[in-house]
Amino acid sequence: MFHDIIKEFVMPLPRYAFFSDKIVPYSEAKVGILTHGLNYGTGVFGGIRGYWNDEEKQLFIFRPLDHFQRFLESTRLLRMELPYTREEVVKKLVELIHKEDLHEDCYVRPLAFYGDEIIGVRLHNVTPMLTISVLPFGRYLEKEEGAHVMFSSWRRIDDNVIPARGKITGGYVNSALAKTDANLAGFDEAIMLNQDGHISEGSAENVFILRKGKIVTPPVTDNILEGITRNSIIALLRDELGMEVVERSIDRTEVYLAEEAFMVATGAQIVAIARVDHRKIGSGSMGPVTQKVRDLYFNVVRGRVPKYRQWCHAVYGK
Repeated sequence: MFHDIIKEFVMPLPRYAFFSDKIVPYSEAKVGILTHGLNYGTGVFGGIRGYWNDEEKQLFIFRPLDHFQRFLESTRLLRMELPYTREEVVKKLVELIHKEDLHEDCYVRPLAFYGDEIIGVRLHNVTPMLTISVLPFGRYLEKEEGAHVMFSSWRRIDDNVIPARGKITGGYVNSALAKTDANLAGFDEAIMLNQDGHISEGSAENVFILRKGKIVTPPVTDNILEGITRNSIIALLRDELGMEVVERSIDRTEVYLAEEAFMVATGAQIVAIARVDHRKIGSGSMGPVTQKVRDLYFNVVRGRVPKYRQWCHAVYGK
């Protein structure tokens, strides 16, 4: 089983990367084994998707300014001072995609880390580096239409331990522990509770439930990542589907009793939750609200909904 899980994530490597302030062959974007970010987890990353619109022959990067805004805010949590604005990073990303000549759905991974090759745990007197890579990318979770998830025994990191609202590399060991335990136990994904026992998030996704006609999702103060996809889905649910969305703490058993549940993230996109801990959620398959917002979202990210076209950054021409 373990080898099957590994095979799911085997993918071709990029041909190029933005590294040391220029685009270089990916094989040249290397760091030493004593690099501070590698040894101590002192890095931050982002995840951005690009969607190919075959009718327009255009690649749209979804909400890149918002993603890079959060990325730069994450660097501030680690005292990094990068010499770039979010607009400048978007330009570098577009240059990189042109170099890769991508004309399909893709995933963008910006990464900033302390690049000094030294021994010593600290965030001062160390130098940050910025890298960006982009590669073709499909599904993150195979069972997007109906995942079987479990509640993890691992609690979500707390804001006073490692800031959960930042995508800090070292903090994702927390997610890796939960995800691997879930996969090896036969589940597709894990849901983590915070230190108060309330729903926080999946290993890399925000969580939503439909309960008594209202959409409920954990607030940003329950140690969740302030997700760009989460923000987008809340807007679509409220403004396009006319749903009431409540941001509040959620008890574990509320999920068991929900009419529908789903997870959202840039990588995972929108994943319907069919079962939790061997309990069916609603009918045990994707519910109508999840289906509607999922269909709408995929049209939005491919630039097919004029109202939300400003969320989509065209890579090729205008």
